[in-house]
Amino acid sequence: MTNVDFYILSDTTADARTAFACRLVDTILHKQYRVHIHVDDADTASLIDEQLWQFRPDSYVPHMRLDAPIEPQPPVTIGHGDEAPEPGIDVLLNLALDIPDWFSRFDRVAEIICQRQDILNAKRECWQTYKKRGYPVKSHDMRKPHP
Repeated sequence: MTNVDFYILSDTTADARTAFACRLVDTILHKQYRVHIHVDDADTASLIDEQLWQFRPDSYVPHMRLDAPIEPQPPVTIGHGDEAPEPGIDVLLNLALDIPDWFSRFDRVAEIICQRQDILNAKRECWQTYKKRGYPVKSHDMRKPHP
């Protein structure tokens, strides 16, 4: 069964959410998992694509957009709308406001919440949807200092 993790940020900006997403993708890659980043639209896909090139000057995150496929497929893909990645990807990082219909094909789903009202409202609905369907949901409060 798919496990769902919500990461709760203290920031209010979409930029903070995107920056955290890049760090999370980097962490997932270091654990040798493949990840698909799902966003709402082509503009956001372009933004994530650009951020993955720039977020750490000392490392490269091999990735591609589903609308510009390359072979062999890198471990990180980015898509939007109804674009579903090929099977074999371990983690869905859902940055879209809604849950894609095909989320349950992944072992894990990660949702990132910043303190912007539209995102808070949408992700509350996502939380409730996952819970109603019986998926294990866990929150990670990134607002608290970690030892």
